[in-house]
Amino acid sequence: MSTRYLSTRYLTNLALGVAGGFLVVASQAFTQPAFEWIALGIGILAVILSAGVFLSGRGRVQRGLDLLTATVGAWTIVETLIFTATTNTWLGFASGAAFVAIAIAGLTAHELSTERVVHSFEVASPEREYAHTV
Repeated sequence: MSTRYLSTRYLTNLALGVAGGFLVVASQAFTQPAFEWIALGIGILAVILSAGVFLSGRGRVQRGLDLLTATVGAWTIVETLIFTATTNTWLGFASGAAFVAIAIAGLTAHELSTERVVHSFEVASPEREYAHTV
């Protein structure tokens, strides 16, 4: 079985998971001004990423996850601009955790999709199957 390309669903969910994990760590490791810029950037990235791929045919489940990603991304942008330092830190932490959860759901949905199931079947010749049973 050879794979010529990676699915956009897989790549975008993987990128979202890495960005969300980084946001969780950054909320506790960086200074408040630096974290606000990081959270703002990841929120913008999430909105752009989900808006760009939401237009393509990615299946009903993934489109729902893309819409949820856009919503959390938009919320992350708004909360970094409105709330105070301590509140912003914990809301950014929650946004990062939500991005990770959405990414895990997307990767799981990708793995369970019929496309992946069909590609994972191996076609065996009748002689090979007979040799395994004897």
